[in-house]
Amino acid sequence: MVELETRELEYFLAVADELHFGRAAVRLSIAQPALSKAIRRIETRLGVPLFVRSSRHVELTPAGESLREHGRHALNAVSAAVQNARRAGDTQAHLRLVLKPGGDAGLLSPILAEYARQPDARQVDILFSGARDRTDFLRDGRADLGLLYAPFDPLGGLAHETLHTEDRVVIVPSGHRLAGHASVRMSDLEGETFPRWKGVPGGEGTGPEVADVVQLFHMITVSRMIGVLPRSLVEPVPAGLTRIPVTDAPPSRLVLAWNERDHRPLVASFVAAALDARRQGAV
Repeated sequence: MVELETRELEYFLAVADELHFGRAAVRLSIAQPALSKAIRRIETRLGVPLFVRSSRHVELTPAGESLREHGRHALNAVSAAVQNARRAGDTQAHLRLVLKPGGDAGLLSPILAEYARQPDARQVDILFSGARDRTDFLRDGRADLGLLYAPFDPLGGLAHETLHTEDRVVIVPSGHRLAGHASVRMSDLEGETFPRWKGVPGGEGTGPEVADVVQLFHMITVSRMIGVLPRSLVEPVPAGLTRIPVTDAPPSRLVLAWNERDHRPLVASFVAAALDARRQGAV
């Protein structure tokens, strides 16, 4: 038996995100009393409190934390199912591929060329994402496939094929103490300042926040931090910076990923073309 409607989940998640009934009501375009009543109705139906309320603040209970995590996944799954159903019946639907700017390791052109030779090829729309939200595009149906970097992008709930494996390099200013080294180890980087990536909670970096590689390069150029990246993201090396292999850093894999529940021929055809390009040495 379904105990919550998707609309109720949306109400709950808005309050869970804002931790303020007034702001959540504005976000949902409903009256605050109606939202409060809906949340109380959800709590009654579930038999557990979801929020601790006071005159000064709102916070989630352990039950609320659990519902926020699983409820968001449930809404994403519903959204993806609806979009995929609509697109399955649209014979003219475009294929949507998400990647970070410059995040294809030079492989996108040969893959698209191979896919264009398929008899059922569609137009491919290229979508660009932020630092770490490509998996969200695939889970909620905004994109059909994505080029992701493992182990940096979480692959839970996604099917994937590895297209390319490469080493990781540290990027430093040309005048940095390590700039003349042929290679370094992770221990050589101890004490250095690393970036905080926008949208990545709990990251280990202590330096300024950056949203993409271009911003990272600017901050490295002015000696505010250093960065460790897959080699292909630093080709060519920007002026004023030096790229040094990190010998003991785990390798990076560029993977083609899609929602594991998405079995449409539209997606399978593109995956097959990418694997053919890899076997032919184009990838």
